[in-house]
Amino acid sequence: MSINVKLSDSLVEQANVYGHIEHRSVPKQIEYWSQIGKIAQENPDLPFSMIREILIADQEPVIGEYVFN
Repeated sequence: MSINVKLSDSLVEQANVYGHIEHRSVPKQIEYWSQIGKIAQENPDLPFSMIREILIADQEPVIGEYVFN
């Protein structure tokens, strides 16, 4: 589901700069920041580096489950 929201010009400009560096669109950069904020709020003891690794791992394709013989 998508909805229209009003954002400050400053936030959109910052998202454009950071998104360009990370090869993300403005909406995807804002979505990424939102995910970081949500994880940080739910897990206040996690360092940013751990949160970043969680988001990277979450985007990796699932190869399949290991089967024990």
